[in-house]
Amino acid sequence: MTNSSCLVLFLGSVLRMTMIQQQTGKMGHPLMNLLRLNGTPILRQLQLEEKLLRSSSDNWCIINNGTDTPAIVMGVSGKPSELLEIGPVLRDRVPVIRRLTGGGTVFVDSGTVFITLICNKDAVPGVQPYPRSIMSWSGLLYNEVFRGLGDFKLRENDYVFGDHKFGGNAQSITKNRWIHHTSFLWDYAVGNMAYLKQPARAPQYRLGRDHTEFICRLKEYLPRSVFIDKTVESIETYFSVNPTSMEAIDESQGAEFVHSTKLLTRQELEEASASQPKTIGVGV
Repeated sequence: MTNSSCLVLFLGSVLRMTMIQQQTGKMGHPLMNLLRLNGTPILRQLQLEEKLLRSSSDNWCIINNGTDTPAIVMGVSGKPSELLEIGPVLRDRVPVIRRLTGGGTVFVDSGTVFITLICNKDAVPGVQPYPRSIMSWSGLLYNEVFRGLGDFKLRENDYVFGDHKFGGNAQSITKNRWIHHTSFLWDYAVGNMAYLKQPARAPQYRLGRDHTEFICRLKEYLPRSVFIDKTVESIETYFSVNPTSMEAIDESQGAEFVHSTKLLTRQELEEASASQPKTIGVGV
């Protein structure tokens, strides 16, 4: 074998080892890119998540500390006529977004903390690309975050303290990847709950309670910055975290992508409103 052939083999071996190290990170954990945002509009965040799910092969964690643009976010199959008080929504010009994942409907604003995990199907040992498996693992992840605080548990598909919900989840699973994202109710204005109808399908533990009796504020349990830091620490038990920026993502992912996540038009909401049954009052 010539010296040049040996050099080629050596360089190839070094390259393979470098790629393996980049994928596994420290302590044998897989790499996870961490993007921390502050007040990024929720539509932009959701469209970014969809792009990373479908066009990236990396693991991602996105933490967005509130959205500067209040909005209502619906699941992929949600029907405005069944989930929204469309009259007030139209009157107050509240943006309504349909995301790519399932799950329920939520009003989000600066009091919402968003945490999203986008992973390859084999990124976490023992976690299968099925909703129940992913949810169970997420419960373990956040159990470390909330250890010693209240009566935290994963209840059906929600994060709760006791029987009060503070975190709602949604997922989408592709052939090789999955996304699990959560809206945490750090704080909320009671008046904004009036935009949402009580859904026909609800967790059994809700027991017919209205929104204000069903949910609670996370801010009553720990400081906002502590919650975010503890979440990152918990993620680091499974992944080697690599902080990144929106600019770096824009450069590496390119600009061309057709999103299914979209803002519903006023016409779509008006048509949904027209399809709602009218209530006729009868004097007695």
